[in-house]
Amino acid sequence: MKKFTADYVLTACGSPIKNGSVIVDDNGKILKVENPENPPFTPEETFYRDLPAEKLSGALTPGFVNTHCHLELSHLKGKVPAGQGLIEFIGNVQKLRKADKGEVKEAAAKADEEMERNGIVAVGDISNTAVTASVKMKSRLYYHNFIEVYGFDPKNADAVFSNALLVKEQFKPLASSITPHAAYSVSKELFKLIRKEAETTNAVLTIHNQETDEENKLYRYKQGSFLDFYDRLGIDISFFKPQARNSIQSIIPLLTNQQNVLMVHNTYTNMKDVYFTRRFDRKINWCFCPEANLYIENTLPKVSIFTNHGFNITLGTDSLASNTELCILKEMRVMQKHFPNLLLEDMVDWASNNGAKFLGIDDEKGTLEKGKTPGLNLITDLDRLKITPESKVRKLA
Repeated sequence: MKKFTADYVLTACGSPIKNGSVIVDDNGKILKVENPENPPFTPEETFYRDLPAEKLSGALTPGFVNTHCHLELSHLKGKVPAGQGLIEFIGNVQKLRKADKGEVKEAAAKADEEMERNGIVAVGDISNTAVTASVKMKSRLYYHNFIEVYGFDPKNADAVFSNALLVKEQFKPLASSITPHAAYSVSKELFKLIRKEAETTNAVLTIHNQETDEENKLYRYKQGSFLDFYDRLGIDISFFKPQARNSIQSIIPLLTNQQNVLMVHNTYTNMKDVYFTRRFDRKINWCFCPEANLYIENTLPKVSIFTNHGFNITLGTDSLASNTELCILKEMRVMQKHFPNLLLEDMVDWASNNGAKFLGIDDEKGTLEKGKTPGLNLITDLDRLKITPESKVRKLA
């Protein structure tokens, strides 16, 4: 049993507790969250109050949930040039991703350990193959595997989906979903197969959304760099008709209205897009991966259009092909720098409770509440309740 006292306790389910304490057992289960303004009333509470505490400078938070990662691309760290735009990034990843399975697994295992050191307790991980399955089964982190499918040609939908079912089998008993890659890489026919599977298996979905404005140009006008991209890949898109609206507005009707769907990146999502999603009965969640946005497109989403609307917002790291580190606090530092009005307690919610809710593990993770085993982090070097460039994370439990 350990007791930690810090300048603040951010439970992700209530207001910040100044000079609060968190008591955990040897397995990391929360026994008590103490507020010094609420005196103990029972002998048990008095016992907890009298426990010797490790006094810490900073804020205690739940363990972080990384809702968007690509563990199987960890061997590409430092190999993909930055700042060339999404289409060139995809091309480089396709050229470089093939490697010896041993190399891929070794890099994935190191990335898994890195995430644990950085206070991450759960991951929504994009998987195109089952090469990382053995790493995840040994991991102390919770993984939900998003088996990602590509197939813009409608004739290939059945074959692509059948292969995804085989990959999903290889991840058992870990949690898995078959999920679309992006609007520009999945046909309507493949979307229908994914939707049917999700509704049958009660699975959550995720999709890369508007990471480049070229995606919107394709859907609005059938123009832009994606035409050359398809041509280089030998993909005939004569069947595709422009929709006269942005990509997200075109695919929302194809998504399930029964399960949670995570829209990832949203770099070129506008207010009209956001309001459009609200017109449909869809359980839309939004994920930001700011470091990857800067690495690939050197721009960030319009975060202000998503805040203060009650949306379930989460954070992700993307891959080491598009990031130098798998660290949710680093993503929070970027958000604080570029959007200084953001509150730390809100970002902690995004980084923990909201991600746990999306993945369906909020009965155990996400908040500092008695009986849960959410992990316990300390964020240091704060300026009151603001993240600074010097802020770091220390995993406590």
